[in-house]
Amino acid sequence: MNAIRILFSLLIIRPLILIVIGISGRYRFRLPKKGPAIIVANHNSHLDTLVLMTLFPLTLTNRIRPVAAADYFLKNRFLAWFSLNIMHILPIQRNGAKKIDDLFANVHEALKNGDIVILYPEGSRGEPEKLQNYKTGIFHLGRGCPDVPIYPTFMHGLGKALPKGDFLLVPFNCNVVVGDPFYWNPQKKEFMNELNKRMTDLADEGDFPPWE
Repeated sequence: MNAIRILFSLLIIRPLILIVIGISGRYRFRLPKKGPAIIVANHNSHLDTLVLMTLFPLTLTNRIRPVAAADYFLKNRFLAWFSLNIMHILPIQRNGAKKIDDLFANVHEALKNGDIVILYPEGSRGEPEKLQNYKTGIFHLGRGCPDVPIYPTFMHGLGKALPKGDFLLVPFNCNVVVGDPFYWNPQKKEFMNELNKRMTDLADEGDFPPWE
């Protein structure tokens, strides 16, 4: 399955993102060269994960683990197989977990194994090119792995290329700005404020045109 995953990335994901969409990346050198690590990013499109995967070398393909909602990505047999085996997601049950730590049990296990986890603190996809308030899930996740670096990453353009609710891909270029890593803070308010500031600073640094 590892070989199939790499071939899918090489033959499908990378041509789609690099040729059809196109990426303009800033500070890609800041991305982790190995795990464990957590990538946090804004969420506008189903293309978000594909773009983030493309930023890493093929040798890390099997170490990239997107966190995804089980109720959406495991809702039918084919989608579940594709999500688990090809996209290599870490499914979480957004409803039904009795304890917050149970929600991220498989994510903690992946980090212990040295994987690079992709997480969208906004939760579900939001309005095109508009940052939402970040939910505190990332804080609770970090409590179980305080020494794992967190890399804030801001993406712009995918809300135009394939926004929520659309199925027609439009080839708008995607801009990605990668921030310096930071670490979990036991003071929840301070941690969430820092996350918000880092993401806002990355968006401002990009000086991207407003959504039209």
